[in-house]
Amino acid sequence: MAFKPPKPSIHGETPDSLGLKLAEAGHPKYRAGQIFEWIYPRRAESAEIMTNLPANLRVWLAENYDFTSTEVLGHKTSQDVTQKLLQRLRDGSLIETVIIRAPMEGVGQDKSRRTICISTQVGCAYGCKFCASGLDGWKRDLSIGEIVSQLVQVCRIEDQADPARAAEGLASFDNIVVMGMGEPLANYDNLMSALKIVNAQWGFGFGARRVTISTSGVVPKILKLAEETLGFRLAISLHGATNEVREKIMPINKKYPLEELIPAAKTFAREHGRMLTLEFILIEEINDSLEQAQKLAVIARELHAHVNLIPYNTVEGLDWRRPSITRQDRFVKELRALGVTATLRREKGHDINAACGQLRLQKEKSLGADSTPVAEV
Repeated sequence: MAFKPPKPSIHGETPDSLGLKLAEAGHPKYRAGQIFEWIYPRRAESAEIMTNLPANLRVWLAENYDFTSTEVLGHKTSQDVTQKLLQRLRDGSLIETVIIRAPMEGVGQDKSRRTICISTQVGCAYGCKFCASGLDGWKRDLSIGEIVSQLVQVCRIEDQADPARAAEGLASFDNIVVMGMGEPLANYDNLMSALKIVNAQWGFGFGARRVTISTSGVVPKILKLAEETLGFRLAISLHGATNEVREKIMPINKKYPLEELIPAAKTFAREHGRMLTLEFILIEEINDSLEQAQKLAVIARELHAHVNLIPYNTVEGLDWRRPSITRQDRFVKELRALGVTATLRREKGHDINAACGQLRLQKEKSLGADSTPVAEV
């Protein structure tokens, strides 16, 4: 039997692109607007429920589009209420999406501030030594629809807990960080198209300023991102304050050393007028010395950047260790003493292997040993 490629995701379309395809198929272009009302505010999972559309159009949509290009296989919830979703794509590939909750004083957990961390690739080719995402190599880029579909699936899950918000058609999250599996800027075109759908009023209507794109330091794409009209935020995964230390754990530094990365970051900050974030995973005896803190402070002050310190999440098969709480505290106190705004993020999903790629690797190993998929992980 010949291979039948999966249908394209409906979440990769825009009103203009869908309108043209509708017209080619003999349907009125204006129906695209009605369809998009179902896709985002109502989170439609199929064409069948689009009751204000003619039956022949619903049949056409079902035959030509996939409404669930990502499928939630299961999830894990940590003690700090971080939730990791394992999602399967139509070709069987696995990706991860994380819901990070920050409880707000005086409100219940269902009203907490929710940050959604999304993936852009299956695996990763950049080989950061501390990261689980690249342990099995890079498989492929996610399509536009697959990137957007992760957020739709989160909304469907969150709508069950907050029906009032769902009834208003509001996005079920407060911030988006593109910091999951893969190097986002290596899938630049698909990512930008996906985020423009997220931002559009006919999509999620979600403000660009609440979207943060994280990169390991792909300098040409940082400069390209600086030219975008939408003001997305930028986070740079630094993890080393000198080339010597950074190269030990981040191979990309050999191609784009700090002498190139820092000027590119400056260009982005100048064009968009927003504070950058420097992500810095603290790894014991690798980058957690006071000398590294002092050199990091120089970079942060030069970029007028906020530093986000993240104690290392243990990854099976890697020898790195997280520093003691004493060493973590010493590092952040040194930064603050040197005039840098810094946040030390304590536990966020450590008990559910929330570091990027860990849950996917565990599932793939279990499926390798037992080809029967399980519904919950």
